[in-house]
Amino acid sequence: MQPRRPTRQIVLGDERTGLVRVGGDAPVSVQTMTAGYTHEIDKCVAEIHKLTAAGADVVRVAVPEKKDTEALPEILAQTTVPIVADVHFHFKRALEAVEAGVHKIRLNPGNISDRDQVREVINACKSGANGPNGRIPIRVGVNEGSIIERKDKQKRAKELGAFFSDHKHGYMLAIMIAKLEEYLEIFYAEDFEDIAISAKSMDATLVIDAYTEISKRFDHPLHLGVTHAGPKETGCIRSVVALGTLLANGIGDTIRISYASDPVYEVEDGLELLYSLGLRERKGAELIACPTCGRIQVDLFTLTQDVRRTLADNIEVPMKVAVMGCVVNGPGEAEGADVAVFAGDRKGIIYVQGERVATVPETEILDRLLAECKTFQDRVRSGEAKLGEKKVDIVPPDPEGELGSGWEKMAAERIAGGTDLTVGNT
Repeated sequence: MQPRRPTRQIVLGDERTGLVRVGGDAPVSVQTMTAGYTHEIDKCVAEIHKLTAAGADVVRVAVPEKKDTEALPEILAQTTVPIVADVHFHFKRALEAVEAGVHKIRLNPGNISDRDQVREVINACKSGANGPNGRIPIRVGVNEGSIIERKDKQKRAKELGAFFSDHKHGYMLAIMIAKLEEYLEIFYAEDFEDIAISAKSMDATLVIDAYTEISKRFDHPLHLGVTHAGPKETGCIRSVVALGTLLANGIGDTIRISYASDPVYEVEDGLELLYSLGLRERKGAELIACPTCGRIQVDLFTLTQDVRRTLADNIEVPMKVAVMGCVVNGPGEAEGADVAVFAGDRKGIIYVQGERVATVPETEILDRLLAECKTFQDRVRSGEAKLGEKKVDIVPPDPEGELGSGWEKMAAERIAGGTDLTVGNT
């Protein structure tokens, strides 16, 4: 892990939502975007509440039409998280969103390029009454899909030809940086620097290259993302490869993982990425579990999913919980777990910080494990226990004893086979 790149800091939100700081020494924040229509107020508010409950720090809504910006005051009055207005093609939607009290604006240089129109938006954000610093921040997004010229077909063909001719990122990086420099000149001329930058692509390697180069040239906070990443099943890999690489190298101040799926998954996976890199303090249990192998003697995969859902609903303390399907690797892999279960022969042995507390049949593992987690959570909250502190080292159960095939069965088989088990005799 490399140290975080120093950046300017922007602030969004208000007294009601709380303030979210992006850049500087602020924790990396997680954003997402609603999937429904903004003008359908009740549905939009319900979705924002769901995303907030999942852990989103900031939620973005689309405002392609006036009826969407007209809905913003009611939406803002009912939600408790900073709201970003995503402006597509008409600068007036940005002006209307600012007047409605939105907390941030997202502009795309490829869609709104007229300097006078951009100046109007900047000046509106400079005097935004809802901004914590008297200003409403603006994100400038130079996504790959929108910066290549679309209106002039010959120019577009030339740009695309230059980009694809050698299958490298050089020309696209040049376009992104040039577009940013050109666009940001308007902001600097208006003495406005409450800016975040994004440079997204569906190509994970281009995303890595683009943000790496941009981070060398601008000190504004960077909004990381892989656009058009696809369904969660493949998009999670594409997104984590790019965002994890950048974050591990100290680049990035806020992230959005994008899926063609329920945006709740974007929030959950974004938080897990930050937890895994130590960039956010974990909330709730951290679950570790065995991979597939032929030693498993219980329905481990169903058990693991049941445990995950149950812990998410009941545990808020960041304890480590291990679900292990056998006694071979379980003790070593769960050595640092606060609560662990080793399963085998349709039973489970449950440990709390290395101390064995129960042996239960498979059908009771989930309930007993949850009970021990709740009890441990209460002890942590009261100060009776500390996270990550072992009482004793875990002693592996005998793989051929309580959870295995059993010594008696083995002895019977050996005697039946003509083997004398008396020491020294065969």
